Amino acid sequence: MSKLQTLTDHSIKKVVYSDLFTDFSRNSVTGQLNRKTNADAVKQSIRNLLLTNRYERPFQPQIGSGLTGLLFENYSPGVELRAKKMIEEVFDNHEPRAELLKVSVRGRPDHNTLSFEIQFRIINTTDPETLEIILERTR
Repeated sequence: MSKLQTLTDHSIKKVVYSDLFTDFSRNSVTGQLNRKTNADAVKQSIRNLLLTNRYERPFQPQIGSGLTGLLFENYSPGVELRAKKMIEEVFDNHEPRAELLKVSVRGRPDHNTLSFEIQFRIINTTDPETLEIILERTR
């Protein structure tokens, strides 16, 4: 094995994206904060963006989707269309690491829930990822 091949093999990074766990848990052996990598990190970011309401983050009022507000409206097919539009806006404006492929919204008005199945592709990968989110109205 040549020296150039050894350097090239070791210099390739396999982790593309990383993020901390939202509960800030630590590794019991090293004491460092646990982290999510690649698809899990992007999924966590998308989930956080979708579950955040606008004006909820200090000094960043434009970040968020407003999906939870749809739970308090009278249910109609227009609610599902607005939810799809909100999800598309979040991907277009706040998540440059992922490309939205398909959004399925299913409302259950008797249970005051909306469920989402979001299919997306992380940039520079070929495999599609799926994220499922269920929004429930709490009383």
